[in-house]
Amino acid sequence: MTHNTRIAPQTTALLAMDFQTLIVDGHARDKQPLLDRTAKLLAAARNAHMTVIYVVVGFRPGFPEISDDNMTFRTIKETNRFAPGAANTQIHPAVAARPDEVVVQKHRVSAFAGTDLEMILRSKGIGTLLLTGIATSGVVLSTLRHAADADYRLFVVKDCCADSDEQVHHVLTEKVFPRQATVVSADEIIGEL
Repeated sequence: MTHNTRIAPQTTALLAMDFQTLIVDGHARDKQPLLDRTAKLLAAARNAHMTVIYVVVGFRPGFPEISDDNMTFRTIKETNRFAPGAANTQIHPAVAARPDEVVVQKHRVSAFAGTDLEMILRSKGIGTLLLTGIATSGVVLSTLRHAADADYRLFVVKDCCADSDEQVHHVLTEKVFPRQATVVSADEIIGEL
């Protein structure tokens, strides 16, 4: 690795964001290799005793969290796509959370917007984040921006992120994210652990 990639597992959290079946099926290109790499990274993080936190999209019955003025989310409300308890909103079984791992439910794009993620990270003394998720142009971008402004040390695991638009994924991981994060592969992180 050419960057300062020394990672202290005890002060690092791996965020597995929006790996829900509905999102994997709708936005991940080459989903099986993505899931396999992410599962391998999760196993390495757990073996290193790193904190693993899942972030999922979720709403209450009737979607009270969604305003009709929200262009991004009102379609979810209209189509009932993330109905509470629906099987397709569960974390994909290939990368499922363990019973002792935190699952943060969010109602917006960023993992931080309106959630208790920051409180959980601070209570655990976490200063470094490994970002994985779907979509690169959605949850990964929004979470990275917030986390950078909050002074977290950031790594984006580019091959454990996916977007329905491969060109957007490439531009973000090669040109935009490196301004605020170290962009690495799953194998690089696994090798470091």
